[in-house]
Amino acid sequence: MRACCCRLPGGKGGLARREALMLLVGATGTMMVGCSPQQGGGALASFVSPEEERQLGEQAFEKIKQEERVSGDAGLQQRLRSVGRRIVEASRSSIPPGQWEFVVFAGDELNAFALPGGHVGFYEGIFRVMRNDAQVAAVLGHEVGHVTARHSAQRIGASQASQLGMSALQIALGAGNVGFANELAALLGAGVQYGVILPYSRAQELEADRLGLEYMARAGYDPAEALDFWQRMAASGGGKPPAFLSTHPSDAQRIEQLREALPRAQAIYRRG
Repeated sequence: MRACCCRLPGGKGGLARREALMLLVGATGTMMVGCSPQQGGGALASFVSPEEERQLGEQAFEKIKQEERVSGDAGLQQRLRSVGRRIVEASRSSIPPGQWEFVVFAGDELNAFALPGGHVGFYEGIFRVMRNDAQVAAVLGHEVGHVTARHSAQRIGASQASQLGMSALQIALGAGNVGFANELAALLGAGVQYGVILPYSRAQELEADRLGLEYMARAGYDPAEALDFWQRMAASGGGKPPAFLSTHPSDAQRIEQLREALPRAQAIYRRG
């Protein structure tokens, strides 16, 4: 995934919205080879409500769609939506099914991401690693797991202690835009802006892996395909982490946990 390098604009006047967003997310980190229903998330997630998450995710996704080129491959778009609907139903998320949005973006990146409120993006390149719809479901399950577990809300809470995050807020406040400063605070943990993703923790990534297995199994996809997919992703990186997974955990850790969780997921799959 491309890193974001940002500078403050020169001259006088207010801070440009895009530049401030780029500064904020670029400062907080990039994602390398980047549960319970939506009301979950633990104490850190209590900083922001699900409705606030929905609004922020929607705003951020609209910006991404303006800046990134949406794929013109109607077949891929339909494939992602079709599998996505099944995964969402299986997740038992409190987010209404009609609120979820699945979009394929043009590009060769082996990349996928999710924003709070039910917005999921895939890049065309990742489909080339997928052998079948079950492997599409494996990635969708992982991304939907991040949303239903409210990992972004947890990151928002954790980021309040971050000096980098507070510096970005002070810049926005100094520009005299309190409303924008509030939005920046939320986007600090929202996950994605212009192809740059705030890394999830090792525990969050592993939780999303586990949830993804369960969701795909409930949706009628063989969870064994997830293990094959992640192994192929690891191999495609030439020894480096795949492009849309966090540096935590390592490929070996991820694959080992998938193996450990697979029997339970396969039991769910067999029960139909």
